[in-house]
Amino acid sequence: MKKSRLLVAVGAPLALFTTTLLASEKLYSFAFKRVDYVPETSADKQKYAKEYYAYVDWLHRQPQQHWQLNADDEANRLSALYVPAKTMSNQTVIISHGYKGDGETMANYAYMFNQMGYNVLLPDDRGHGNSAGKYISFGWQDRHDYLDWIDKLLQVNGSRTDIVLFGVSMGGATVSMMSGEQLPQQVKAIIADCGYTSVEEELAYLLKRQFHLPKYPFVPIVSFINRHRMGYYLSDVSSVEQLRHNHLPIFFIHGKEDVYVPSWMLKKNYQATNSPKQMWQVPNATHAESFWIDPAEYQKHVSAFLDRYLPS
Repeated sequence: MKKSRLLVAVGAPLALFTTTLLASEKLYSFAFKRVDYVPETSADKQKYAKEYYAYVDWLHRQPQQHWQLNADDEANRLSALYVPAKTMSNQTVIISHGYKGDGETMANYAYMFNQMGYNVLLPDDRGHGNSAGKYISFGWQDRHDYLDWIDKLLQVNGSRTDIVLFGVSMGGATVSMMSGEQLPQQVKAIIADCGYTSVEEELAYLLKRQFHLPKYPFVPIVSFINRHRMGYYLSDVSSVEQLRHNHLPIFFIHGKEDVYVPSWMLKKNYQATNSPKQMWQVPNATHAESFWIDPAEYQKHVSAFLDRYLPS
């Protein structure tokens, strides 16, 4: 009888621990493992489908070049589309896409910047699109890859090129994380639309909101798994810490009704940087919806910011 009680006493915690590990592994695979397709957008964004595909069709019709980095390294090969401006331009924007998207999903922003006279570079991040990678780094490894894309741009377009970094959602976090790196002098400004503060905070927030699960023990275990798979803990992946080192002009855009990346993350990112900065909270916009609510107004705000720091 005593032996059976001992087995129960030991077995119950062990079973709980094993279940927690399995659940954390499943969570990691769901959130971090690459998918070789672009998931369908949320139901509230379906109303923009016609406009979205019109922008994609426009992109397909443009003269474009397929660029690669690390072409001979299958595990690290990176892919991007380059769309030159309608007339020769020394201004280029690098557009960073969102979670489980790719460069093509940013066709609407490519169109906007093309209309503004910019060359456009549309990378596929690691773990996305035509780029290699088994896992999604949520901007952390991508920030170094984008430094290589900048070098490629300068090789092709010359050192007199002015560069803008622009990103939405995960892409907004990616360009925010880039802000803390030693960027070439040709990088003049950053625009971050609805980027998160850190992967750790974002994961904990979504676990509670979407799955009603606590941060502990799941986030620490997922972080440990990521350290084993990718070489860093989730606490390392921080826009806030990178923005503390930023010296470039930066424009934060965020939908007021965003419940996927909540507005307190916008304010925390904004407060972290001491460089010239602006913030625009878009009324009635949910996550990554600010452009779609009024494309002309969105372009007006972006143009006003860039005209201040990149005069023609």
